Amino acid sequence: MRCPRCKNDKVYKLEHKEWHWQSTECADNGYRFSILVGTIFENTNKPLREWFRVIHLMLTSKKGISSLQVCRYMGFGSYKTAWLMCSKIRVALGNVEFKKLVGYVEVDETYVGEKAKNKHKGKSGRGDFGGTGGTGKFIVVGAVQRKGNVVARVIERTDAATLNRFVHETVSHHVSLLSTDDHSGYRKLDPSIPHDMVHHADGEYVCGAIHTNTIEGFWSIVKRGIIGTFHKVSKKYLHLYVNEFEFRYNQRMNADIFGAAIKAC
Repeated sequence: MRCPRCKNDKVYKLEHKEWHWQSTECADNGYRFSILVGTIFENTNKPLREWFRVIHLMLTSKKGISSLQVCRYMGFGSYKTAWLMCSKIRVALGNVEFKKLVGYVEVDETYVGEKAKNKHKGKSGRGDFGGTGGTGKFIVVGAVQRKGNVVARVIERTDAATLNRFVHETVSHHVSLLSTDDHSGYRKLDPSIPHDMVHHADGEYVCGAIHTNTIEGFWSIVKRGIIGTFHKVSKKYLHLYVNEFEFRYNQRMNADIFGAAIKAC
């Protein structure tokens, strides 16, 4: 326990105010602090029990839950209250430390946002089938360790320098195999990393152990959540929603996922 103001670890518990402490140096000016200092619950007007219920709702919904639905379910008088609570929780979920991915790793990028009119036309003539539809959309790149964790980031472009930087930050040099598609940005990766590609342009999706099916499965969860639950996400807050999906995916086998979320907060 340490005072957030003077950084003094000589603190004592206040008998007249529960869950509050005071340091010997700050006692003269009356400054005290609680166990909520430095967390997303600091200075909140809502009881912790309600915060915990909102966190539980977000963690148990595979494709997420909208702030409007949280507002209705919790009986909040204001949508802004629910939106602010959900946003703070998403920020906290992105603070979880991660280790570089090893073993068999897949890297891929996807496009999120805007309307179906930007996509290529399908057989029925509608602009809702096929292609990346990258016009006016936001780019998210991700790396996943098979049967392990995923790391996803919002990026500005898919050039070789950006993708190389992402791979360097997230993938260990001790990786057994790095699988990507035939995007030109992956053709100049670090030669010390064992890397191979599947050629989607030629209709090839699996070649032995080389495929990107795992990361594409994660993208399907993200897109179903954004399209079906949140409907529209701005670029300003997209990284927070990515944090939420990434945390749920990485904790999918954790029986104490709620405890992991509270620790991150």
